[in-house]
Amino acid sequence: MTEFVIRLADERGRVQEQTHAAATAEELRTRFTQAGYYVYSVKARGGFAGGRKKKVKLETFLVFNQQFLTLIKAGLPILGSLELLGKRQKSPDFRAQLEDVAARVKTGESISEAFEAQGGFPVVYTTTLLAGERSGNLEEVLQRFLDFQRVSLTFRKKLVASLIYPALLIVMVLGLFIFLITFVVPRFAQLYDQLGTKLPALTTFLLDLGKTAQNYGLYVGAVLVVAGFLLFRWMKTEAGAITVDRIRIALPVFGNVWLKYQVGLFSRTLSTLLTGGLPLVPSLETAAKSIDSRQIGKAVYRSVETVREGKKLSDSLQATKVFPELAIEMIEVGESTGALPQMLNSVAEFFEEDVQTNLTAAMSLIEPLILIVMGIVVVTILIALYLPIFSLSAGGVTQ
Repeated sequence: MTEFVIRLADERGRVQEQTHAAATAEELRTRFTQAGYYVYSVKARGGFAGGRKKKVKLETFLVFNQQFLTLIKAGLPILGSLELLGKRQKSPDFRAQLEDVAARVKTGESISEAFEAQGGFPVVYTTTLLAGERSGNLEEVLQRFLDFQRVSLTFRKKLVASLIYPALLIVMVLGLFIFLITFVVPRFAQLYDQLGTKLPALTTFLLDLGKTAQNYGLYVGAVLVVAGFLLFRWMKTEAGAITVDRIRIALPVFGNVWLKYQVGLFSRTLSTLLTGGLPLVPSLETAAKSIDSRQIGKAVYRSVETVREGKKLSDSLQATKVFPELAIEMIEVGESTGALPQMLNSVAEFFEEDVQTNLTAAMSLIEPLILIVMGIVVVTILIALYLPIFSLSAGGVTQ
């Protein structure tokens, strides 16, 4: 999709410029001409042609959907609601997307197709809209999507909040170490050069480290920045994402937490889609796209093939050897009782609570460990720096 700036006039003769996404300029011109507009010009937007759409912030997207749902419930048409909310958006990118969605709906496209054409919205959202259109109950499906996103957002905020303090401690440790090595140690090096005394091995090593940091610190920093950027780009590739995901799952404590978090996200997404009236196979495919773990996503895709063949979902997931046994057992109970969406919701709640408990316990151990490491580093550096002074003092007293 490419962004174009289109200059047009409506039926009242009002001239305006809008930004919309389309495959070609001719397609965009045809779309607005059919909608009753007079099109003056269509030009590719400078610097954005062929670029990817910016993702909308989740909070902004949730507020929009809540307002959209409220307007629909109040009896306002979908097109009128989209146009009204599009004018109120402060973000230029999101406003342009909503204007394009409204224009597509005006020309006869379904709302799910219009949002899908933007390329920046979650797959779960467009699939949910499609389920609402097919079932004729868009309001109820949108409400379920909002409930799902609110729970996911709250859980994500709790995870981030529990990681903030350990991250700050790590930054403090690194900052203190860099300050001591690059600022304090060189001052002691000048002092010991003037004294000309023989230094202990620990002090010599620390002084050499300080000199190296002063001489090559900027180069090392530049290399680390470039390496970090290349690593980030590599992680965005398919091979990189799969490798990183395998490393995450293989980690001693946090691997299990990551796996449970992804299983919980998958279960809640699948429950939302099934409750919205979508069949199991397309729901599984959409849920696989919505999770971050490539390994679990591939496992779900493998299970889709066996589900198509008529096997039960629990058996298909068990064959992947990725999902926890408890999750499979709960899904099997849901299938046998005919309450799979409700049981999937219970799976999500159980694993999300388990993740929160495990993460809190891990953080309660890591935080004092970081403080202990910080203390050891500082004490070791201070001992190395003051050891020659203590030696000199002891020698002076002996004499």
